[in-house]
Amino acid sequence: MLEIDKTMRQKLINLARALIDQEMAKILIPALKPESGYWFGGGNMVKDSKGYFYISGRYRNAGDSRTGTGRGPRGFELTIFKSNSPPAGRIDESHPDKSGTGIFYPVKRFTKKDLSCGDHEVVSIEGSALEYTQDGVELYISMEKAGIPYPEELQGFQKPGTGVWTIDVIRADTIENLDASNIQPLIQSDDPRFLHVKDPLTYKNGNGDTILIFCTHPFNWTSSNSAYAVRKRGSENFGSPQYKFFSRGYTWDVAMSRITDVLAVPGPAVKPDNPQLYLYFYDGGESVRNYTEHERAVKRPRGYSCEEIGGLAFSTETGFPEIERLSVNLPLFVSPHGTGSSRYVKTLNTEEGIYALWQQSQNDFSQPLVFNFLSNSEIEKILK
Repeated sequence: MLEIDKTMRQKLINLARALIDQEMAKILIPALKPESGYWFGGGNMVKDSKGYFYISGRYRNAGDSRTGTGRGPRGFELTIFKSNSPPAGRIDESHPDKSGTGIFYPVKRFTKKDLSCGDHEVVSIEGSALEYTQDGVELYISMEKAGIPYPEELQGFQKPGTGVWTIDVIRADTIENLDASNIQPLIQSDDPRFLHVKDPLTYKNGNGDTILIFCTHPFNWTSSNSAYAVRKRGSENFGSPQYKFFSRGYTWDVAMSRITDVLAVPGPAVKPDNPQLYLYFYDGGESVRNYTEHERAVKRPRGYSCEEIGGLAFSTETGFPEIERLSVNLPLFVSPHGTGSSRYVKTLNTEEGIYALWQQSQNDFSQPLVFNFLSNSEIEKILK
């Protein structure tokens, strides 16, 4: 068991709840329609050396392989937005533009056709991640690709028109110069237990190594876990993926545990003689499908595929890859609207404080990208 006391555990929970404040959440980028099955998110936010913010994410329109392949466009476009100028250090909500997104405007768009390569037509675009490097920028993209068969002994499980999820990467000197023609494969699995890989995120540890965390699904899509790979500082390549990592929980997250973000805990929580603490935000649920509850059961969001709810875990610099849950019996993050879905949390620690972004179910059942901000003084008050 990772060693932090009960008081610190509660402070970490308090910090996370203050960040993912469902009532304070403000819509940043809306879905294209105010309907079920429409959302924007699954990416992240970065800030460049000049102070401009960029957001990556995918627009998802109605369509679901569970109810018939080819029924709707599903994840049809990956879009990168840039904040308005001049940068003000913080996101300036009083400076709208004419793009329909308020304070951000699109600078890059990648359609499924753009990202299709050879015989591997892209069926759907899923999670993405932007990361600045010494040489420029990397864009990690997960996609469902046709033309990739299931293992021979399991091909009967592959529905017509579906593919296999993989993770690719595009590299460039700037975000604006990212070009789909430069896409390169990064992670693909043929192990039936981890056949589908998707939803990448990256962060740097104290040694300067890049940790890539991603979600996995088995061939039959009955569950979801997390895996990771490490690129050592100074290296160009990631090591072999480690799939037996953060597996499903035992209660509300018994079906899914998809890590979506890692936050290095700042300020008062880190003492000189103690290792760096990290918070892990993850999506979970009790089933991959919605189900009819007993009429006398406790009414609460239980989470299911596309409508997950949120949890929290932690680790330390020296304790990784061991991760310990802080949301053991119940979720910590549930939308007060719609289905209760609250998922794909992403954070960005800036000079002024921490931004949190996530997809939040609305009363119309769409899932726009929402955000909240905690100043350094607010963070210090929570953690001191």
